[in-house]
Amino acid sequence: MLLAVDSNVLFTFFWNTSVFRKLSLRQDLLLVSPEFALEEIDNNSSELAKKAGVSKEEFGNLLKELKSLVRFVPIEEYSPFLKDADSLAKSLLGEEKAEFLKDVDFIALALKLKCPLWSNDRLLKKQSKVEVFSTKEVIGIIPKDE
Repeated sequence: MLLAVDSNVLFTFFWNTSVFRKLSLRQDLLLVSPEFALEEIDNNSSELAKKAGVSKEEFGNLLKELKSLVRFVPIEEYSPFLKDADSLAKSLLGEEKAEFLKDVDFIALALKLKCPLWSNDRLLKKQSKVEVFSTKEVIGIIPKDE
């Protein structure tokens, strides 16, 4: 199953008890995310390492592992879908619209790949073009290990 993954889900990879980390190892899941998500991880690396209780070195090793498990897609590959993704915010107002537009790259990537988006952001479910699954929903739809 192909899933686009948002930054907040990626952030959880650094926690020892991460459901995302465990699921990312499954052979039946193909995970993708916009390349700029790596910038978000880099910009928040100190805070993420502190919250996860890992050293800078351990964080670096986990980041290498994450990069091997998730395909990070350059904007050039999904940029033709950004306009469509932007238009999905037209029914939203004010802060909700601004918040939605911060995640437009994830929606655009999911549109391009015709796949669901893994995100725990309820706001993203307020559009109908891309199916959005929470972590709990992802756990419910993937086959159980034998």
